Amino acid sequence: MLTVGMAGLVSGCVNVSAPDKPIVINLNINVKQEVVYRLDAEAKTTIQAQPGIF
Repeated sequence: MLTVGMAGLVSGCVNVSAPDKPIVINLNINVKQEVVYRLDAEAKTTIQAQPGIF
């Protein structure tokens, strides 16, 4: 029984230390946005007839 208790004390050691160099996270992100629109035929003719409306 005594050896089981001693084995538990010896094997339970954990060491955590900070790294020597800073952590560098390199993010290469490309954002592409496409806008697709459809214009109603009636709205299209109205805009063509009155180009100054907008």
